[in-house]
Amino acid sequence: MSKNGPLALSFHALVVIFMMAPLVVVCLVAFTPENTLSLPTTHFSLRWFKAVFERADFIDSFYNSLILAFVSATLATLIAVPAALAITRHTFPGRNFFNALFLSPIIIPHLVLGVAMLRLFALMGVNGSFTWLIFAHVLVITPYVLRLVLAAAIGIDRSAEHAAESLGADRFTLFRQITLPMILPGVAGGW
Repeated sequence: MSKNGPLALSFHALVVIFMMAPLVVVCLVAFTPENTLSLPTTHFSLRWFKAVFERADFIDSFYNSLILAFVSATLATLIAVPAALAITRHTFPGRNFFNALFLSPIIIPHLVLGVAMLRLFALMGVNGSFTWLIFAHVLVITPYVLRLVLAAAIGIDRSAEHAAESLGADRFTLFRQITLPMILPGVAGGW
């Protein structure tokens, strides 16, 4: 063991405690009947969980979040799959530029990207629009989907595609029955 082993271990233990302590407090308060944490508590309650389901605005927000996640993930996947296949299979002028363009939202901090989009939407007069919120989410998540689909597309064996082409499969059939099943783990992980 190195000479800074105990020091490093205690430092890491403090970091873990510092990170986990707020979560532990929130979990304890979530099951108490009082408004604040008082230890030792006399009994546990599900009062706060019941309160969430009694408020219509929380339920509406939950459904809006589900719709936003589903639509954004689907649109990002529909953008990333053809982009990944084009980047991995074709050599064309500007290929590296398009690859960098698709991945640029990863480089920009999300806070900066969010403030810039909020400012842009305010200038356009579309603040609070669900459609533009979907656009913003698609912009943020597409690079991550693209990374996963690119990894899957790079790793596939093209001999099955060449065999299907030589047997007369059209492009749609080739994609649906050969290519998509081979890249499906990357697509599913990205979605």
